[in-house]
Amino acid sequence: MYRTPVSSTNICSIGYDSQSAILEVEFTSGDVYQYFNIPEHLYRGLMSASSKGQFLNDYIRNSYRYQKIS
Repeated sequence: MYRTPVSSTNICSIGYDSQSAILEVEFTSGDVYQYFNIPEHLYRGLMSASSKGQFLNDYIRNSYRYQKIS
């Protein structure tokens, strides 16, 4: 999945596949996680948030299933 580089202290890049509703997040640590069944409006909100890490923590991390992929 293509990920867009973002300006964040904790996140390097973010990708989203609207067909499968999978959000992919690469952290500055090098870890990559996929979050499942993410509505597109949450992806858009994440991309426009002034603090992407805070948005991820507040709206996605504890509300959606995820897995570490690398």
